[in-house]
Amino acid sequence: MEQNRVNHLFIFGLGYTGKVLGDLLKKQGWKVSGTSRDEAGAEQLAQDGFYSYVFNETTPLEPAVFDGVTHILLSIPPNDEGDLVFKTHGSDIAQRAQQLKWVGYLSTTGVYGDHQGGWVDEETALTPSTERGEKRVWAEIQWQSLFQSNKLPIHIFRLAGIYGPGSNQLEKVAAKKAKRRIKEGQVFSRIHVDDIAGMLIASMNSPHAGEAYNICDDEAAPPQDVVTYAAQLLGVDPPQEILFNPDDMTPMGLSFFAESKRVSNEKIKRDLGYTLKYPTYREGLKALLPSVGKSTIGKG
Repeated sequence: MEQNRVNHLFIFGLGYTGKVLGDLLKKQGWKVSGTSRDEAGAEQLAQDGFYSYVFNETTPLEPAVFDGVTHILLSIPPNDEGDLVFKTHGSDIAQRAQQLKWVGYLSTTGVYGDHQGGWVDEETALTPSTERGEKRVWAEIQWQSLFQSNKLPIHIFRLAGIYGPGSNQLEKVAAKKAKRRIKEGQVFSRIHVDDIAGMLIASMNSPHAGEAYNICDDEAAPPQDVVTYAAQLLGVDPPQEILFNPDDMTPMGLSFFAESKRVSNEKIKRDLGYTLKYPTYREGLKALLPSVGKSTIGKG
């Protein structure tokens, strides 16, 4: 990727993943801008060294904001009416398709639905089994339409469960908030936030407009295994196993347990030559161990 100050990444929804990516690119001399839903969030982004804007359902951006932008990352979840950015600024972005080198949309592996532990890849039919997954499919269709009509250099990234610094099972075990729920046959794919950033940069280095990529590590695993391993790393007893009970779950938790599948990441390795920094949750959690707030271990 060219390391010059012409490159300007604009992130809609500059949050956990976007900050990791943005910090990497700023070190390479990029300009990185992004949005928050409110003034307080935008002020925090500015303090973190990003050019920041407020954007929400009632606060659109001035189209001039996109002047000079070379790359866009779309990281705002869709609502009942579809993708907010597409609805509000899709035409503004489409009009700048020629100046844009790359546009990325962060979707979810939930678009594939439940496969009872079976494998899925980018050629698998999109058959979501949750409302959240259905909204993501619709958002993907919306953005792909601009590739077809305006040659917008859109790339779809279907993310597995994200973990990283401050958001992982080590932290939950240390704080005694982790649960080992057992549901027979249940497996999840996951991905370290550093590898998300690495894969996105690999795509920016080698754009393939119109393509979709799965972003996950090499090993889908039962959720209780990850909790057990985190406890082993911390040198504490794992929480007691409990049988899956839908009455004891939040709506978000239920949506995750409604689907079980193994997600292939072969395409992003093959097409973009990406090598995972953390091939499984084991390497990822080991690397995170020094940053865990160990003072919380053993406390309620």
